Amino acid sequence: MLYYGMLSAAVVMFGVQFFFNQIFEKESDSSSASAFVFTLGSSLAGIPVLLIINGLKLELTLFSVLMAVVSGLDSMLFMVCSIKALGKVNLSRYSVFSMLGGMILPFVAGIAFFHEKAGIGKLLCFAVIFAAVIVTVRDRKNRAGMKYCWGVFLANGLSGVISTVFQNAQYSKCNEAQFSVLCAAVTAVFAFTAVLILKKPQKKLTAKAYISMGAYGILNRLGNYLLLLALANLSASVQYPFVTGGVIIVSTLIGLLAGQKPSKEEIASVLLAFAGVVMLMFV
Repeated sequence: MLYYGMLSAAVVMFGVQFFFNQIFEKESDSSSASAFVFTLGSSLAGIPVLLIINGLKLELTLFSVLMAVVSGLDSMLFMVCSIKALGKVNLSRYSVFSMLGGMILPFVAGIAFFHEKAGIGKLLCFAVIFAAVIVTVRDRKNRAGMKYCWGVFLANGLSGVISTVFQNAQYSKCNEAQFSVLCAAVTAVFAFTAVLILKKPQKKLTAKAYISMGAYGILNRLGNYLLLLALANLSASVQYPFVTGGVIIVSTLIGLLAGQKPSKEEIASVLLAFAGVVMLMFV
């Protein structure tokens, strides 16, 4: 149950981070320059917290550095596609692509490449949570920004695959906290390089934008660190559907607290997600 507790904490963090991501998008433009600034700021914000968790220690291995580079490139792709997508589509559609990618790719990778058992129960849970995500899709005729949505799907899914590869690899590697620091640092270097090359964002960032950037970075890095820890004992094909279902529930609850009345589709989605998460506990 300890590891499901870690997943639950990570789910809350991911649910709240969507809120800060949306704030930044409203306070900035949807340019690539703004996306790289956000990536730089959020990565730097997460580093001190992770260093403190690891007792201010950091060790490097070749495999860990290579995986951190891959993770950094994936983070850059995710952030650019996210900022671009949120400037063209509603949060509902963005969330669908992000959560489906984060669930489907690690689920398939775990079964196909890491010898995780599929099983009828696990496949049924997957189907229920898949339905929970799909039922929230609105504005189906709007095709604007779809290429960025698919980019979000791919990048968020690859994030889980990268974590699964790292955790299952038999090469010499650093611990989870150190790897998380390394990933944040490499991503910050990539983002800083991009910021130097590209023109500055057209819209000057506000204090609210900087606060949302920092809050997102801390929540995102801590959440991913907890997922990495849990992966040492839970299979990817269980963990990532759990996270997806949990984020649906948390995001809806946050909306309720913010005074947003959920639609019938959102209520149905939460009920399906809750059923799927409960089922996963017994797989």
